[in-house]
Amino acid sequence: RRVCAVTPQSRAAAHTESHVQPVYQPYLTTCPGHRLCSTYRTIYRVAYRQVYRQLPQPVASCCPGWSRANGHALSCNRALCWVPCQNGGSCVFPGRCSCPPGWMGRVCQTDVDECASQSHGCDQLCINTAGSYLCACQDGFSLAANHRTCQPLVPASEPETFSQAGASSEMKEEMDDLKSRVEALEQKLQLVLAPFHNLMPSAPEDVGADPISRLSHSLQQLDRIDSLSEQISFLEERLETCECLKKK
Repeated sequence: RRVCAVTPQSRAAAHTESHVQPVYQPYLTTCPGHRLCSTYRTIYRVAYRQVYRQLPQPVASCCPGWSRANGHALSCNRALCWVPCQNGGSCVFPGRCSCPPGWMGRVCQTDVDECASQSHGCDQLCINTAGSYLCACQDGFSLAANHRTCQPLVPASEPETFSQAGASSEMKEEMDDLKSRVEALEQKLQLVLAPFHNLMPSAPEDVGADPISRLSHSLQQLDRIDSLSEQISFLEERLETCECLKKK
């Protein structure tokens, strides 16, 4: 098969053969006159030797596009492709390649666009790659474990912020209460400081009659007003932050 001509040739074949080999062994014996003499005796043993013989062997001339894949003289079973197969392809017929999945063409040089057909199996998006393809998902979805199906993303639970309506109303009430206390302290301070301005005895009942006691009481009221004003400012900042978070 696929052999276009057979040429008779010969080759040298070696083989081992046995033969009888004579061995001359010396030994001592008694000669006439009671003397010792040396002589030889012949023994035989089997020996082996390697001989070469010319054996006829026909050699096949393969048809164009075929060659021998092994040492067998009459086997022409390997196809030849003048342009090498690419991307993992194998030559199966003279000048023709068998391509792996994802490639096509005479020498497997063209990528198959799996996304052009509907057999890719992607749920939403298909991305063609060299020799293969990938599935992808739209925004708001993630790829499942089978790498084909898309599933919606689970929104992360937002932590509870301080912008809830109950907390906001409580802060407003607290701020209104602090404002009313500040106004009451300011009125009380005006009454305490009045004797120093017009020397009128209209001081509060819980303050001593001497000027030093009234002055000390007035300074204490000023400290309380400053502390309450700072608390009001802090609450206003918190309310503004809550309003911003509520709008988001």
